[in-house]
This record gives sequence, C-alpha cells and structure tokens, in this order.
Amino acid sequence: MSSTPRPKTSTPMRARLRDWAFNLLLVILVIVAVQWWKARPLVSGEAPALQGRDLNGHQVTLQAFRGTPVLVYFWATWCPVCVLMADSIQTIAHDYPVITIAMQSGGMQELTAAMQESGHDYRVIPDPSGTIARDWGVSGVPSAFVIDAQGRISFRGVGLSTEPGLRLRLWMAAD
Repeated sequence: MSSTPRPKTSTPMRARLRDWAFNLLLVILVIVAVQWWKARPLVSGEAPALQGRDLNGHQVTLQAFRGTPVLVYFWATWCPVCVLMADSIQTIAHDYPVITIAMQSGGMQELTAAMQESGHDYRVIPDPSGTIARDWGVSGVPSAFVIDAQGRISFRGVGLSTEPGLRLRLWMAAD
C-alpha cells in the first residue's frame, strides 16, 4: 500500500486568514459588548439641561448650541485615558462645538492651571461635586456624548474614543 497525500481543500494561508478574521471579529464583538455594558447607566434620548460657568467665567448652556451637533465630554485631571484623549478633544473643538465637564478635578484655579500646563484651551465647566455628571448618568471618565442638532443624544460612550470615531459621530449627527 502506497501512501499518497490527500489533496488539501484549503491552503495553509487561507486557513490562517480565516482564523485571523474569526479572531478579529470575536475581538470586535467583545469590545462592542463591553462598550455597551459600560454605557448602560448613561442618559439617552433628549439631552439633559446643561449649564455652568466655564473657566473664563462665561455662562455656557447646551441650549445655545441647538441646531448644530455638539460633543459633551466628561473628564478628570487624574484620569490617564483623559490625558491621552486631550489632544483629540482640542482638535475636534476647532471644528465642532465642544463642552467639557471636569469631574472632581478641583475648582477654577486648579483647572485653569491644569489647562495652561497642558496647552489646551477648550471650553471647561468645573464639576467639583459631580452634580452635572450625576444628571447625565456618568460614573466613570472619560465619557462622551454626541448631541444632534435637535438636542437628542445620538452617541454615548465610556472609555477611550478615537478622534476619527468622534468626528464620524458628530458628522452623522448633523443630519
């Protein structure tokens, strides 16, 4: 009896690509599930009222931006992921209205010093007691909300968000 090799139905490269694609899909599904789970306590639907004084002493309201998409971003000076996202938020703020809320990061003086040190100049409302955050269901930072032109929340998420991802969501909220 001679032993002839059986023809393979798929090449090793094809099998590796199939396995790689399956693993990638699995990772994406896990990331989406975790993001969904973390975002559950965040408010949805109509955006809650938002008002406060920014670091320059100006009154800021979400209502003032009705008719255009707005990024509402909760962060903290003590949050390492927030520090990583700061440059992206700064860049987005050049093209879209951005309201940031600094949770439990001190008062006006501490936040002004932190912003000067970082070189960022986006609009910041201090929330030293977490009152605004509670109204929005935020218990972890960073948390981002995209508010559409009609004042509805079209995206909400907790954790790292990419600049292209936030820009895409803002662009989609313009319709």
